[in-house]
Amino acid sequence: MKAISLFTGVGGLDFGFEAAGFETSVAGDFDRVACDTVSINRPWPLLRGPIDDFSSNTILKTARLSQGEADVLIGGPPCQPFSKSSYWVSGDSKRLDDPRADTLASYLRVLGDALPRTFLLENVAGLAFKGKDEGLQHLLNGIKKINRKHGVKYNVSIAKLNAADFGVPQRRERVFLVGHREGRAFSFPDPTHCEPSLAGESGLEPYRTAWDSIADLVDAPLEEGLAMTGKWADLLPSIPEGENYLWHTPRSGGLPLFGWRTRYWSFLLKLAKNQPSWTIQAQPGSAIGPFHWANRRLSEAELCRLQTFPDGLRFDCGRTDVQKLVGNAVPSLLAEVLARSIRSQLLDSPLAEPLRLIPPSRGAPPPPEKVKSVPKKFRELIGDHADHPGTGLGQGAKRLAAGELVLGTEA
Repeated sequence: MKAISLFTGVGGLDFGFEAAGFETSVAGDFDRVACDTVSINRPWPLLRGPIDDFSSNTILKTARLSQGEADVLIGGPPCQPFSKSSYWVSGDSKRLDDPRADTLASYLRVLGDALPRTFLLENVAGLAFKGKDEGLQHLLNGIKKINRKHGVKYNVSIAKLNAADFGVPQRRERVFLVGHREGRAFSFPDPTHCEPSLAGESGLEPYRTAWDSIADLVDAPLEEGLAMTGKWADLLPSIPEGENYLWHTPRSGGLPLFGWRTRYWSFLLKLAKNQPSWTIQAQPGSAIGPFHWANRRLSEAELCRLQTFPDGLRFDCGRTDVQKLVGNAVPSLLAEVLARSIRSQLLDSPLAEPLRLIPPSRGAPPPPEKVKSVPKKFRELIGDHADHPGTGLGQGAKRLAAGELVLGTEA
């Protein structure tokens, strides 16, 4: 089955559709490093540059497809205007006024010109926030215009999914839109995994964990540069697995070194062997996790495993670029689950074999790593620290609004 891929990135969606029996007939992205990485790993025809640099005819010609022949159009338009950080900074301003939201129009343009049998669009959960859903309404209105113009019946189903609920060893929420050209209704798959404490009564499998995902890489050679650096490096070993800086606040079990919720959630965030990973960040600062339980950064192979990419991917770029590529991607197992549902419900071609990208269940992990005491140099921070005043009211948000910080950096 033939897929047209827009905003491909490193190929997270594509790897999942590939595992479900689809072929990427054309891929496209403006990011040079992403395109170079795709070309190293897959023979997909590749358009390098902004999508609007290429006419829909060029996209179809590169894919060797005519209008209406593609089985699916997939893509995740860049999401910055609809992220939670954007809401904190810009308040009630219109997200569609952000020029980065033009990618939604680009996706709609190709959808209307290519007229694939089905489509899937992925974006951040903020796209569908109540009262802040201009982007979602823009998409739905655009699809209605396509239906009227071409006499088709794209019927859109929308869901917010947590990747961990489908066997991905990572907690990551995203919004998905799926539609069928002839108006068939699509039902998103039900979760297959849940918190271990609920697994017995629900009949679902317990969440796949970081241990399930990367345990067999423990003895693998590690690339250089994984040691944590910076001001807070020596504090990380004093934080237990699965915790972050909140451990060292008055409301938790450590020392009162910080105020409650006065830092980013991912500040000094550490994986726990018996839990899914927290969301992999695309642009972490020196103290932004998740970090390995061995108090270091995650390796390339570990990052890819936690995103359920197929094994064996190669990178010819620096650590920062690898983190960006992986952190911006869709977990490939979640894409495989959705691709299989699209095949079964909308394309009359179900697959019987097991999921290809789901990590094995490795059973109970070893005990948590021992926690070290807080180094003396940090004990001068002990004190009565005020809690964060509320969303959008902290000093970091004010500095962001004033243009003094870049999103994703340490506040």
